[in-house]
Amino acid sequence: MAKSKNVLELDDVTFDKEVLESDIPVLVDFGATWCGPCKALDPVVDKIADENVGRYKIVKLDIDDSPAIAKRYGIRGAPTLLVFRGGEKRASQLGVTTKQRLLELLES
Repeated sequence: MAKSKNVLELDDVTFDKEVLESDIPVLVDFGATWCGPCKALDPVVDKIADENVGRYKIVKLDIDDSPAIAKRYGIRGAPTLLVFRGGEKRASQLGVTTKQRLLELLES
């Protein structure tokens, strides 16, 4: 899924450590390989990751490969983006959006 080396691909096993235990804000992109809107959003997410190394952690999670995490956070559509800070969900966005909107969510 991820094309940028600055985007981590997570699963049910790695999610808690990488997201909930992170010292910096985390943007989680819940998507799927079959999802056209997810593919459209990929360049936006990759650009944020490449431009904000060390400031934010950007991760992707395939909802088909990691159903436990998707269920835990009530993910019902793709793409869904969640922002975590201090182990808590702070913001969400359903569907394709802009780079500016995602940066606003990360800052909120």
